[in-house]
Amino acid sequence: MRILLDTHIFLWFISNDPRLPPNMRDIIRDSDNEVYLSSVSIWEVIVKYQLGKLPLPESPETYLPKQRDRHQIASLALDESSVVQLTKLPPLHRDPFDRMLICQALQNGLIIATVDAAVRAYPVSVL
Repeated sequence: MRILLDTHIFLWFISNDPRLPPNMRDIIRDSDNEVYLSSVSIWEVIVKYQLGKLPLPESPETYLPKQRDRHQIASLALDESSVVQLTKLPPLHRDPFDRMLICQALQNGLIIATVDAAVRAYPVSVL
């Protein structure tokens, strides 16, 4: 499987948060799967960190890449062809970060790992 982690799934995974469904933890750890974290998620975490809404054990520019590499999660850059997918999305979700993740999943044929019901309302494959 080719999987794109929603931001909260990545954060729950790297912190061993009990809210992460066990099946998602297993899927992320499975070396047969290609697991990605979007640069959009990095952007989202940094914004929340700077606003004081998301504490991290280290500064995000150090912590996030270190955790991504530690868990062998690939980085997915945001490109123009993904952004253009926005024109095809109905306005079901107001969060611009989640909308971009949906666009990237559609453009790149990825399955989104999420527990967000609003993301699940889109015509995209989800775990």
